[in-house]
Amino acid sequence: MSELGVPAEGQGSGVRNGGDLVVETLEALGAKTVFGIPGQHALGLFDAMGRGNLHFVSSRIENNSAFAADGYSRATGEVGVLFLSTGPGALTSLAGLQEAYATGVPMVVVASQIPLEGLGARRKGMLHQLDDQKASAANVTKSQRLIQHASGIPSAIQDAWTEAISSPQGPVWLEIPQNVLLDPIMVPPVEDALAEAADNPPRIELVREAVKWLETAKRPAIIAGGGTRRGKAEKSLLSIAEKLRAPVICTPGGNGAFPWNHELSLQAWIEDRYMTDVLEDADVLVVVGSSLGEVTSNYFTFEPRGRIIQIDAEPRVLESNRPGLGIRADAGQALAALDEALQSGRTTSPDWHGSTPEGLVKESLAKVRARLESQDLAKELKFMADIREAVPADMQTFWDMTIAAYWGWSCWDAREGQFHSAQGAGGLGFAFPGAIGAAVGLETTGRPGRVLAVSGDGSSMYSIAELATAKQHNVPVTWLIVDDGGYGILREYMVGAFGMATATELARPDFVKLAESFGVPATRVAPEDVGDALKAGFAADGPNVVVVETLLKMFAPTHVDV
Repeated sequence: MSELGVPAEGQGSGVRNGGDLVVETLEALGAKTVFGIPGQHALGLFDAMGRGNLHFVSSRIENNSAFAADGYSRATGEVGVLFLSTGPGALTSLAGLQEAYATGVPMVVVASQIPLEGLGARRKGMLHQLDDQKASAANVTKSQRLIQHASGIPSAIQDAWTEAISSPQGPVWLEIPQNVLLDPIMVPPVEDALAEAADNPPRIELVREAVKWLETAKRPAIIAGGGTRRGKAEKSLLSIAEKLRAPVICTPGGNGAFPWNHELSLQAWIEDRYMTDVLEDADVLVVVGSSLGEVTSNYFTFEPRGRIIQIDAEPRVLESNRPGLGIRADAGQALAALDEALQSGRTTSPDWHGSTPEGLVKESLAKVRARLESQDLAKELKFMADIREAVPADMQTFWDMTIAAYWGWSCWDAREGQFHSAQGAGGLGFAFPGAIGAAVGLETTGRPGRVLAVSGDGSSMYSIAELATAKQHNVPVTWLIVDDGGYGILREYMVGAFGMATATELARPDFVKLAESFGVPATRVAPEDVGDALKAGFAADGPNVVVVETLLKMFAPTHVDV
């Protein structure tokens, strides 16, 4: 062993250690893939992986490793697993974990720690030493555990996995000191591990009260947030909407929870005032898996006049923005209970001031369309339509916080695929590493792996190093980079608010040449050719990049006086 406590070069450990317990337990729980970057204090984990069956995907930056594990989980429905080194490695992951935490993505994060004797308030000067590493993760994970002896590893990981998959789902943080990972152990190999999600049903009296409200409502409506998708509540949502004849609108996180072209679908135009007007007029509004936050409330201009039934697995969300009948429960369990309790035939026919719900939906969508067509947005509407036409119906898509994604929040019909964006925490750089994790996960589970990532030139630079990861693992990701020369949405906001933009313009590389330098095929096309370019990328093998140099505009906001 070297003085640093790790095997010398060329010298394997030769014995089982704490790292083996980590790997064995994860495999017993069903893990197949791990994301991360090796580091000195974490080498026990990586030594053990050499004796196990986990597939390791090595990113280039820990934040992107977190996004990749997040994307893996979203695409597959399985738990994402992340290995981190100590100090800088652990801290660099936190922005990625914030997105997973905000969006409710189940992950198990195993971070290494300095040796046991360095823990506590003493400043021994150990490499990567922090006063309290797990405290740094407290804002972006459901819970944090420090494991101080090898025999505690299997149970701690099993408990962490259980917590990660229990609603509200989210990432759970474990950290293990270097010597606990490296020291020989007497603990026998892990043979089995069991983690079952904790039950989170609705209280029966609350379901009964909600049904009472809904069965007498004349103008019921539903907002489907991200919790609807996480709770796999789509089937119950459809049944309830049809029983009530209630219009349904999806938030950005809920996009895809309700059939886009259903006669009761208000789609996802939640930022439009016409939709706000409809929702304000509902006499009973069911809000599922949403806090009625900034975007969903059309930037806090939403003033509902009716009663609200709010369903969420996270109790802190309930009534956080509006008073209502709060039902703390998993969305899937809550909507299933409501669906079962509701009569198949209503005693009260819905009446939206003389209009049917179906007529109201049709009229409202037409108003939104007319508003858009009055704003000189033909290029943007065609650009998004061309992307939608090119993307196969079952392909999953990952979107950065960029103008194209802001359009996608409202206009993207997810069809049989899934729409994923970084609106939970709103950080940059999510799309490409998230798509890498998704593609790896889909291939691992035997499904078609090709995934689309959409970024702007600014957000793409956060994850450009992952071209190396995509090439190394031959990941089937097509990356669309919309290059407008800067932080386009911030430029638009600043010009609108102040008349000029400051610090939004960016020097950037030749993205085609840069991708090619990684060995990744790339092409630059005009906006009108984006569809054909994407189709060619989807038909290819491994990663590829499509660059479009264009300036997209956002539709005019309707929450401000113009």
